[in-house]
Amino acid sequence: MDSTFFVYVLANCPRGVLYVGVTSDLSRRLSEHRVKLVAGFTATYGVTNLVHVETYASIIEARAREHSLKRWRRAWKFDLIEKDNPTWRDLSGDI
Repeated sequence: MDSTFFVYVLANCPRGVLYVGVTSDLSRRLSEHRVKLVAGFTATYGVTNLVHVETYASIIEARAREHSLKRWRRAWKFDLIEKDNPTWRDLSGDI
């Protein structure tokens, strides 16, 4: 079975609060964050703009990357985002 897994970063504003997550259905997961389906971090801090996304063929690789990114310093995450998305544009319209 062919599956794609996504590691994504959400932000509330440029260089603001960040959230790193993993999913197999990015559109659905973004919708869940935006309607605050689950009370939690993203609902509390309004973290809804998709600013970075990576794709993986295996959930094991995706979860390893998610875990790695969650341990990164904020400055490193900012650099990663700004490498491909220097204006912090919401990328959700591209998916």
